[in-house]
Amino acid sequence: MDNRNKINKRLVCRGLLLTLFALGLAGCNTVRGVGTDIQEASDNTAEAIDDVFDGDKDN
Repeated sequence: MDNRNKINKRLVCRGLLLTLFALGLAGCNTVRGVGTDIQEASDNTAEAIDDVFDGDKDN
């Protein structure tokens, strides 16, 4: 039974490490997406400010 316990502990540890790795990758993609959204909002805000100062009434 001692050998089975070692194998089970190893499997559980590997499963936990794999899960943490997968969550880390998902977190990186989420942060990257937020950064893209913030950049796009910043670009749109800059365009709107330019339109106001240039007198562009099309938008």
